[in-house]
Amino acid sequence: WDETHFGKMGSYYINRTFFFDVHPPLGKMLIGLAGYLSGYDGTFPFQKPGDRYEQHNYVGMRGVRLCRLLLSWLASLCPSIQMLELSKSLPAALLTAFILIFDTGCITLSQYILLDPILMFFLMGAVLSMVKCNSCADRPFSASWWFWLSLTGVSLAGAMGVKFVGLFVVLLVGLNTIYDLWDLLGNLSLSLVMFGKHLLARVLCLIVLPLALYTAMFAVHFAVLNRSGPGDGFFSSAFQSQLIGNNLHNVSVPE
Repeated sequence: WDETHFGKMGSYYINRTFFFDVHPPLGKMLIGLAGYLSGYDGTFPFQKPGDRYEQHNYVGMRGVRLCRLLLSWLASLCPSIQMLELSKSLPAALLTAFILIFDTGCITLSQYILLDPILMFFLMGAVLSMVKCNSCADRPFSASWWFWLSLTGVSLAGAMGVKFVGLFVVLLVGLNTIYDLWDLLGNLSLSLVMFGKHLLARVLCLIVLPLALYTAMFAVHFAVLNRSGPGDGFFSSAFQSQLIGNNLHNVSVPE
């Protein structure tokens, strides 16, 4: 059923048809983009699970070019590096990669049009970036430190932009950041000015950057979906007047 739902959402993006859904837009936009780049024209109705795709080019949307690649990267590389950083044990890192690569749940998720592989990609990316940033704690404000801190913020925005359950990784990174700042505050050899720089860097990379990217996702969402569709009724008359094909399109609507 989920493949039918998210496949239809991808078709809406390809057809630029406005719709309303409970999830943020990033994952569905990526699914639509994968379908568009692989030659899908957005004409399959996605009415019920089990319908045959026939001549429609569904391969890209089903994940060969997106979800499966993301999940393969996730399963083989990301947890392995995390385990290596946390345990400093190569056998533990290899065992982690082996377990995830042959996990039937991951294999199944990679075969359908779903948000979960994309969500997992950003979740694990956020955790990996956080761990790598912690490993650079002895050289703060270096290029690598800024890179991993910024990548953590980008991954947080991606996780929130796919599903709201991504807020759990925001909580994880937030608790880790509070612990780091508390530890720095207790360092008597660190001046208050330097502590302020640490605080400002984390505010910029872990709060301002994710929020800016999250807002930009919705800006793209509303810019792409400019045609009237099944989601019109959830919004005001003034908004509906901006949608091509709506009965109120270009009609002057009083405030």
